[in-house]
Amino acid sequence: MKIEAATPDEYAKLIPEERQPSFDRLRQTIKSNLPAGFEETMSYGMIGYVVPHSIYPAGYHCAPELPLPFLSIASQKQFIGFYHMGVYADPELLAWFQHAYGLLGLRKLDMGKSCIRFKKWEEMPFELLGDLVSRVTVSDWIATYESKLKR
Repeated sequence: MKIEAATPDEYAKLIPEERQPSFDRLRQTIKSNLPAGFEETMSYGMIGYVVPHSIYPAGYHCAPELPLPFLSIASQKQFIGFYHMGVYADPELLAWFQHAYGLLGLRKLDMGKSCIRFKKWEEMPFELLGDLVSRVTVSDWIATYESKLKR
């Protein structure tokens, strides 16, 4: 499912009706818990949360004209995707998240390297996702990103 949108608000309005409440709540959870400095934008056809060039002028190493990506959300064909680069880049953060998710007693975690897939979007653990979002500041993310680049 590809949603053609120029802005995050336009993207959110084009979400299928049955997903709208969960997607809107996820977006609000992110915005309420996101540390200062990140910026909401469209990124790779999804709603993205990035470190803007005003804070990190080097941008993303693969495409320096783009701001440094951190987190994205998208309505995919079979799921709502929550893409968190911190869990991909920081093994301790990943271990914390997997453990905390397991304690919730929900269905098995459906996760790739940075993508957490919610096929039952009405069962998203919003409080846990908010906690995850709040755990990485802009300076933390830049330091982690740069440490991985220098390897």
